[in-house]
Amino acid sequence: MKNDSSYNPDVLNCLANLSNDEVFTPPTLANQVLDLLPQELFSNPNTKFLDPVSKSGVFLREIVKRLDRGLMTQIPDRKERIDHIMHHQVFGIAITELTAHLSRRSLYCSKEANSPYSVSHFDKKAGNILYEPLHHTWVNGKCRYCGASQEVYDRGDEAEQYAYQFIHTDNPNTLFNNMKFDVIIGNPPYQLSDGGNAASARPIYHLFVEQAIKLNPRYLTMIIPSRWFAGGKGLESFREKMLSSKQIQIIKNYENAKDCFPSTIIGGGVCYFLWNNAYKGNCNYYNNVNGKETYLFRDLNEYSIFIRFNEAIQIIHKILSKKQTSLSTIISSRNPYGLPTSERGNDVKGSNDCRLFTSKGVKYFPRILIKQNKETIDFYKLMVGRAISGHAGESDTNGQVKVLSTLSIIYPNDICTDTYLIIGKYSKREEAINLESYLKTKFVRFLIYQTITSINITRNNYQFVPLQDFSHPWTDEMLYKKYGLTEEEIAFIESMIRPME
Repeated sequence: MKNDSSYNPDVLNCLANLSNDEVFTPPTLANQVLDLLPQELFSNPNTKFLDPVSKSGVFLREIVKRLDRGLMTQIPDRKERIDHIMHHQVFGIAITELTAHLSRRSLYCSKEANSPYSVSHFDKKAGNILYEPLHHTWVNGKCRYCGASQEVYDRGDEAEQYAYQFIHTDNPNTLFNNMKFDVIIGNPPYQLSDGGNAASARPIYHLFVEQAIKLNPRYLTMIIPSRWFAGGKGLESFREKMLSSKQIQIIKNYENAKDCFPSTIIGGGVCYFLWNNAYKGNCNYYNNVNGKETYLFRDLNEYSIFIRFNEAIQIIHKILSKKQTSLSTIISSRNPYGLPTSERGNDVKGSNDCRLFTSKGVKYFPRILIKQNKETIDFYKLMVGRAISGHAGESDTNGQVKVLSTLSIIYPNDICTDTYLIIGKYSKREEAINLESYLKTKFVRFLIYQTITSINITRNNYQFVPLQDFSHPWTDEMLYKKYGLTEEEIAFIESMIRPME
């Protein structure tokens, strides 16, 4: 055995470090989530816990450990205490047949709870960890519960359906015979393929949160991607309900998901939260960046997009106090000229063709076929990549991000595919050059970065960037002075944003 104090032989910790399709929770992270709960819950023999998305069983196992310690005085006999905890306090729903075996093995030390090897004997092999293989309910090619694609997931009983039991029911109370749970906890599946182009996927983690709230627990805590802060595909309603509920007592956010899941890349980071049924008020918000944690007691619903960096709040307040028009008003919507990313154009220029910028280089495309934003074609414009710079927006070794990937001026008769957004339209090239100087500032890219929770940048991500006079170029020094930023605020921006050549 390795003689090293950092060595961790816990099989669930090893499992969490594997790179595969399921995001398993490391034991350390599971305990950090459990620390959000009032600890007196673990000294009450009547507290009931449910993990409705059990994978490795790590949450259930760690809960049992805490209950075992917390109930020593009330139930001194350990065998009696463990039997009480296993039978009356800890419950789970596995997400697949494999994770059902893993979870029971973690909790009961046997994949069958009625086995002679189980630390607490049950009459049924499932014990209190349910798993029932279900099929999706197809309506017009989509599952009416989770939105899964029939084309992708209607594939017979020989393959896993991923029709998760907890969310594939209109009444989750029936799963445990209307049992009242004090705590619902877990790390739900994050997405499913929706049958779109390029392995398009739709988020589903919010469905587990919403279903859990239907059970009306005292406390709910889950680990989910942070993308919901800004909404997104299928998340707008969820975001609005969460940010306006006033029942989210604590959020712990991690800008880099690897701080929680070392082997997993999750664009936009991850967070876990404590939803308290009896709480009404602002949120205790903790943000973690490069090992540094900041805290602020905040109104989550202050802006349409949730600002993750506590230090950025005062900066944005100063900028918005000027009541300027937003730069977003001169930015195109997605797919500015109606040409998909896959469009490659023609190698040879026709008599009335536009020059076409694609992700694979410059080609040509018939002008007559352009149906969108035709009024911008004959002007100078700024072309900006829709994808955030860097892999999922991760910071470099200095903890800095570039934010924007592609940034260049295109000329009259130039167009682009859906790979890019278009900003402005100018008859003079100098104005486009001055706009480019503005977008290259750390000031602007810092404001864009506050709104990013995925690998894509849309017009909405520019909402805090004020529109300027582009008759002259801009520098960071000019902008810091214009908006009255302090030395500390300037240092924060400079530390976060990498220079852009």
